Amino acid sequence: MNALQGSLSNDDWKGYEKWAFRIFSIYFFLQAVPLDWKFYRNLFSINWLHLRFSDIFYISRYTPQIFTKGSATGWGLNTYADWLVLLFIAIVGAIIWSYRDKTVTNYDKLYYWIRIIVRYRLAIGIIAYGFIKFFPLQSPYPSISNLNTHYGEFSRWKLFSLSLGIVPNYESFLGLVEIFAGSLLFFRKTSTIGALLVVIFTGNVFMSNLAYEGGEAIYSLYLISLGLFLLIFDLVRLFVLIGLERPVQPGRFRPTFTATLKRNRLVLKTIFIFFFVFLYGYKTWSAYHHDVYQYPQTAGLKDAAGYYDVSEFKINSASLPYSATDTTRWKNVVFEKWATISIGTNKSIKIDSAVTEEINDKDAERSYEEAGSIGRQYYSYRVDEANQSLILQNKNHNYPGDKLVLHFTKPNDNDLILTGLNGRDSVYAVLNKVDKKYLIKEAAAGRNKAIKL
Repeated sequence: MNALQGSLSNDDWKGYEKWAFRIFSIYFFLQAVPLDWKFYRNLFSINWLHLRFSDIFYISRYTPQIFTKGSATGWGLNTYADWLVLLFIAIVGAIIWSYRDKTVTNYDKLYYWIRIIVRYRLAIGIIAYGFIKFFPLQSPYPSISNLNTHYGEFSRWKLFSLSLGIVPNYESFLGLVEIFAGSLLFFRKTSTIGALLVVIFTGNVFMSNLAYEGGEAIYSLYLISLGLFLLIFDLVRLFVLIGLERPVQPGRFRPTFTATLKRNRLVLKTIFIFFFVFLYGYKTWSAYHHDVYQYPQTAGLKDAAGYYDVSEFKINSASLPYSATDTTRWKNVVFEKWATISIGTNKSIKIDSAVTEEINDKDAERSYEEAGSIGRQYYSYRVDEANQSLILQNKNHNYPGDKLVLHFTKPNDNDLILTGLNGRDSVYAVLNKVDKKYLIKEAAAGRNKAIKL
């Protein structure tokens, strides 16, 4: 007795249908099943005794890579060139397959199995992004530095991300839609509805990546292609039934499992869903409450967080008055709660444009706060309490040699004086803390109360 039985349709597939199936079944099998050695290199490098949500995220987001070298995390995303290679392999494989398999009249059973593979691959891919939206991690609330950056000094991608970050409830709703759509894909009877939701939702994500110059348009299209492959199974019949209002025959393939296979299937499915949904969901919830991965976690200078005007600024003992066009003078300084200082200047800088979703554990590699913006220079720093100094390192990857050592004094609770060297030039800056109000925060208190700024 076969492990999988079913009442197959007796209908013969047309020649072009068999050719199309051979090509696309090979193609989507290669896209969905990790055969790339780099996947297993990264998989075996994971510390399974201290599993992080980022580990599960990257497993869920994996795509086969032939030409791409990966990212700093080691995983990376594939490109259209990789797609073309996989399509070429699929066409060659289909030609060989057709010559060795001339007597088969249909591929109902094989079609059933390839849809299972694509369903589960698409499910974990969309759910991986769903949870980092549901717990607003992907687009966090803007930092103080971001709130003090002019609108025109942001890239399109950063504006889109910040616009999502200021409405965490809406971001959570978007994540819930993705989680719901992905969950429907785990079950055969609801998979078409799930695929339709994914295509519609991810289609919007794809277009927003194109419009806002994001870095994951190709991956969005990858998920859409998986969803369309699943939709094709019912799409024609749905069109005839709903669009043309004509009767259609239901799918005739009805899988029946032996008792052993049914039990093993249930165990594997339970483990799969537990790992990629419940465990991953718990890990993202924990990260949201303890480690918002977009921002550094090292605490900054005690009681220093806030916005500061630069009331006095000297270079080599020469005082520079405030100027809206001076490229040397500091305009203002922001100390974040974490160990980041941002300095507002008119200095021209090369933008740090990180536009793909990367989850880094090291503070130095967390570039969300400065990525996609100009007008401010961002420095990570270490506090040397013994010498009352701050050791600064420019966070922009384009300026690895930009380092400063600034001594600090606090004449009172609201002011800071920074002195030190910037290259060969001595720097002296008096910072006055401003109790600045932000409309975005004041408006959140509700419209029944007067807004005071």
